[in-house]
Amino acid sequence: MKKLRRLIFQLILLILVVLAGAFLFNTVNYSSLQIPIEAIAEKKISDQVGKRLADVVKIPTVSYETHIDTASFIAFKNYLQTSYPLVDSLLEKEIVNDYSLIYKWQGTNPRLEPILILGHIDVVPVEGASLQQWTKPPYSGIIEDGLIWGRGTLDDKVSILGALEAVTLLIEEDYQPERSLYMGFGHDEEVGGLNGAKAIAQRFEQQNIKFEYILDEGMVVLENALPGLEKATTLIGIAEKGYASLKLTAQLENGGHSSMPPTETAIGLLSKTILKLEENPFPAAIKGPTKALFDHVGPELTLPNKLVFANTWFFESILLGQLKKTPSANASVRTTMAPTILEGGLKDNVMPSSASVTINFRILPGETTASVERYIKDVINDDRIKIETGGAAFSSEPSTVSDVNSFGFKAIQKTAQEIFPDAIVTPALVIVATDSRHYKNVSDNTFRFLPLRMTNKDLKRIHGMDERIALEDYKKVIHYYHQLVKNSCH
Repeated sequence: MKKLRRLIFQLILLILVVLAGAFLFNTVNYSSLQIPIEAIAEKKISDQVGKRLADVVKIPTVSYETHIDTASFIAFKNYLQTSYPLVDSLLEKEIVNDYSLIYKWQGTNPRLEPILILGHIDVVPVEGASLQQWTKPPYSGIIEDGLIWGRGTLDDKVSILGALEAVTLLIEEDYQPERSLYMGFGHDEEVGGLNGAKAIAQRFEQQNIKFEYILDEGMVVLENALPGLEKATTLIGIAEKGYASLKLTAQLENGGHSSMPPTETAIGLLSKTILKLEENPFPAAIKGPTKALFDHVGPELTLPNKLVFANTWFFESILLGQLKKTPSANASVRTTMAPTILEGGLKDNVMPSSASVTINFRILPGETTASVERYIKDVINDDRIKIETGGAAFSSEPSTVSDVNSFGFKAIQKTAQEIFPDAIVTPALVIVATDSRHYKNVSDNTFRFLPLRMTNKDLKRIHGMDERIALEDYKKVIHYYHQLVKNSCH
């Protein structure tokens, strides 16, 4: 018996030694994927750029589900025409569906596929209840203490004006691109982009234009992106989650009077269904763009985090357990579901015979709307629950994953390291919907990155209160687009 215990002990010890050796080997050989690029000198940019961004913040180009204020969108279009005369006069311009814009800067080499920079003109409404909580009014465009305040400073007038300012500077410097540059600015991204981005993309398809790469909004340069990561992180979105909504309806034969409630009610059945779904989330996995992120970030971490990332084959379940504790991290490793709309009952003393919930799904690349619906049916396993596919304007399948070895990613990465030399660069998964999903047929490589340094607190300002940008950070946005064009269109 003692010999058996000694043998088991020796076997366990051997396994531990082998594991420790494997952990150490993998950690030591966990080499950095960062490319050595020299920073470039900061470009001198006039403070007037801040005034122009502030001016367009004052134009409330708000998208509502049912309508837009056409006068505001016309005013925005007119402002661009008068404020960027070099762009307006020297570049080809096309107006799409009255308010969206396409600019083309013709390159000298027609053999090179063009690039496309995207942005959107519209902004989300400000909730009436929150108006008084803004430090500065949301459409004031106030510039104070080096900050520009208002809707659009982060999402997404900053992209549009940043690109236009950069192109203006290049024209003034007599720069002539070899590769053609397009800019596409949709006017309804916040409500699905059907009349803006989708229409622009259809124009390109009709003209048989294929882009070397596309750059849209998405990720940013984020401080404190992960525990154990001392540097800021330039996150370049290489894929985007899909978007779908399902309406689940609990249907019983009878309702009845509330004084004589049955043992099971439609609302009760629906509640149990929602709870069942919450207790059975979609499986999580470290794969695709998130695996690419870990591969790029892991070598830059401090111990012991570096050891964990270098050995995800062993620590994956532990790592996933930690990631699910944070909503944003959890969303990067699984398809998520969120109940957003409840319907049921008309009167407080009448039992409804049916009740429904709308659930919004953000779908991982590699999965589909159909696979989501199959999963939900299997989990619910109740014929009394009717499942209907929603017809939301945002509905889309997950994007394809763009190539990190492509010309486009390398140009975006190189430029990021030149402008933000203290930040590491990594691919990432975009968990929200952007206009770029409408352009899937005109380029094999689409990237989602706004060259703006932000903190986690700043992220809450997007679609939230006190949206603002530092003037110096906005100048870096302009410098980034300026350098990106030079790196891409030579």
